[in-house]
Amino acid sequence: MKMMSQNELKKLVGEKAVAWVKDGMTVGLGTGSTVKFMVDALAKRIQEEHLNIIGVVTSAATEKQARSLNIPLKSVDDVEKIDLTIDGADEISDDFQGIKGGGAALLFEKIVATNSRKNIWIVDQSKMSKKLGSFPLPVEVIPYGSKKLFSKFSQKGYAPAFRLDDTGQLKRTDSNNLIIDLHLNEINHPHELAAYLSGQVGVVEHGLFLDLVNTVIVGYPDGPSVLKAR
Repeated sequence: MKMMSQNELKKLVGEKAVAWVKDGMTVGLGTGSTVKFMVDALAKRIQEEHLNIIGVVTSAATEKQARSLNIPLKSVDDVEKIDLTIDGADEISDDFQGIKGGGAALLFEKIVATNSRKNIWIVDQSKMSKKLGSFPLPVEVIPYGSKKLFSKFSQKGYAPAFRLDDTGQLKRTDSNNLIIDLHLNEINHPHELAAYLSGQVGVVEHGLFLDLVNTVIVGYPDGPSVLKAR
């Protein structure tokens, strides 16, 4: 059997996920390389089946793609409810906790996720872990006082690093904030860490997505596996 590439696995789960989308739904559209395939597949379904769908995007990148495919969009503040959000994840633990924000969209992603009735995460098998922490934990911070936060995180032993863009400048989010990535290796108490980070003045949001996901679709070489989380 031919080994599938990572992109082929991502395409597989992206196409699988749109089966959960029903006519009349308001759907949160996540961000990232796996989600790109899902948005393509959703646009195809909308066109072929004449589905009446409203999309709520989590980043400027997803908005650009969705508009190019003629997916009707509304702001999160202009919809009564979000029936379902489909998004990627950077790491998922055995107990279905997640780290997100590798694409620097964690703030909008969490706003949409926490306002959704159901959340589906779509990943390839490389994103599954026993415990969280091998993927650096993104923390979105306002620029003012960001070096003070960096020092605090250093003193805590979190091995922080400011995220840079392709030109070597400080990476800016869609809200013009900065990202500090924490290189923790292993997170034994994610809820405690989440509470600590949320309590730091200047932290806008962190990439721990806890107790949020309902279904995880994982791409394996022999096909997608659907896991019920909660």
